[in-house]
Amino acid sequence: MAWGPLGGQGVEGIVKSEELTAIGTKYNKSAAQVALRWLTQRGIVAIPKSTHKERMAQNIDIFDFTLTDDDMAQIAKMNQHDTGTINFNDPQFVKYLIENYG
Repeated sequence: MAWGPLGGQGVEGIVKSEELTAIGTKYNKSAAQVALRWLTQRGIVAIPKSTHKERMAQNIDIFDFTLTDDDMAQIAKMNQHDTGTINFNDPQFVKYLIENYG
């Protein structure tokens, strides 16, 4: 689950990302919509926060397009901190969580 996936210190990097903007142009979508679609397409529940009605409508308008495998790979390469790329089904990762946060 991604709570506030567009928020925090990285928000400017997401909404102003040239890579995400270029991908979004292909689908007539914003960079933020591409980022939300990337999460959703990977099976990650994205719960974006907004107080602006226009952005709320944009945040839900991500189900009328599908990112290609190339798009998905390009976006994954942008990740710099493992956020959103952890395999939560990996037994080693689960063991790490239990040992360190259990």
